[in-house]
Amino acid sequence: MTTRIPARPLGSSGIQTSVLALGSWHTYDRMDFADAVEMVAYAVEHGITLFDVGVYGFRGMQPPVFTDVLFSAIVRAAGIDRSDYLLSEKLWLEGYGDGGFRPQLEHALFRVGSEYADLVILGDLRRDDLDLRDLVLDLAGLAEAGLIRTWGVNNWSAANIEALLDIAEAEGVPGPQVAQLKYSVARRSIPDGAPFARLWERGLVMQASDVMEGGILAGNVQPGREVGRDPGSIRERIVADVPAFAAVAEEFGTTPAQLAVAFSLTHPATATTLFGASRLEQVRSNLDAVALVDRIGAETIRDRVAPFWADKDVVDPAGP
Repeated sequence: MTTRIPARPLGSSGIQTSVLALGSWHTYDRMDFADAVEMVAYAVEHGITLFDVGVYGFRGMQPPVFTDVLFSAIVRAAGIDRSDYLLSEKLWLEGYGDGGFRPQLEHALFRVGSEYADLVILGDLRRDDLDLRDLVLDLAGLAEAGLIRTWGVNNWSAANIEALLDIAEAEGVPGPQVAQLKYSVARRSIPDGAPFARLWERGLVMQASDVMEGGILAGNVQPGREVGRDPGSIRERIVADVPAFAAVAEEFGTTPAQLAVAFSLTHPATATTLFGASRLEQVRSNLDAVALVDRIGAETIRDRVAPFWADKDVVDPAGP
């Protein structure tokens, strides 16, 4: 019998998501197609139901981006029904304008071959000319039209998320359910801080991302691909901590990668942990990491990795 990982509620949306989610950034376009089909089919068989397949580029970009387009072919080749997985799309605020988010979303859905997204995540808030009420009402319209089921935000400040929640409550429409945040043994200040604790109490949940710091915490201290931003400029310290972190993983009888994933699941607000994989072995490893929390215990894991909290007292817990 195939062992399946558990699911957790995606806020109050009524959606149950797998505790692991598979991303697509710099993924499927680096893989042999048959290998990608095998990997995604294996993931679904073992309970991974949430797939992040955002459009990471724009028309005319060279080289063109097509990892999301490949995903549509992968699920067809694997024989996976649309009802058997959750689709998460990114919506970029840089593209918000006439028509709201709808033109951008319809383009993304066209590329991925789906009529709707179960979840959309708004990208980083870098514009100061947006009315948050307009965003909330626009997303409510997309939900009413059946184009999305629920929504969340990526790396927004606690104050701005709280404003979104207040607006949604006042307007009587669904608010954000998910905050996608960097969360790892090294980057904990924001999700573990008091400002976000108040949001967790209001029912917001977290999608942990960048849990391996682009592979650095897994032991690849010189990644061969692009790694995400470095808030607090702590990456040099993270690299220096890798040998000691690996030693703790060895004490637990696991790998650094599995311990990094397991840690992300110890936060009470974590609904799902987002990871990238370009090899089936990586998916298998992360699936095994889920059981570590039960085997070792969340409190023990958090205690033993405390010395690797690199952004403590460096990054503002209120967020960007």
